[in-house]
Amino acid sequence: MTGDEEGLDAEPLTKQDFEALARFRFAIRRYLRFSEETVRGHGLAPQQYQLLLALKGFPGREWAAVGELAERLQLRHHSVVELVNRAQKQDLVRRTPDPSDARVVRVELTDYGQQVLARLSALHRAELRRMGSTLALPIWGDE
Repeated sequence: MTGDEEGLDAEPLTKQDFEALARFRFAIRRYLRFSEETVRGHGLAPQQYQLLLALKGFPGREWAAVGELAERLQLRHHSVVELVNRAQKQDLVRRTPDPSDARVVRVELTDYGQQVLARLSALHRAELRRMGSTLALPIWGDE
C-alpha cells in the first residue's frame, strides 16, 4: 500500500460521487484549456504564464529563487532554469543577486512581465467568474 492509499475511506463511492468527481475534473480541464489557449494567443507558453504567476504570487515577497519556483511549479530545477532563461530573453523576468546571500539568485518580474501578467490574469479571473460554481469542489453526500 502506498502512502497515498493509507487515507482511503472504507466506504465505497456512490454513482453521485463519481459524477461529482467527473464534473469537477471536466471543469478543471475546461479551465486549463482556456488558460493554455489564452496564454498562447498572447505569445507565451503556458509554463511562462505559470512562472510569472508564481513570482507575483510568491508569499511575502516579489521574487523567488529557482529552487522555490521549481517547488511551486512542480518542475525539476534544470527545467525551471531553462524556463527562466527563455522568459529573461523575452524581458519578462530578470535575475538579480541576493544582497544578503551571494549563493542565491533572485528571479523577479520586469515591468513588461508585470504588464503581461496583469493582462492575462484579468482574463483568467473573468473566466473563473464566468465559470461560477462549475469549478467548486465536489460536495459529498456524507457532508
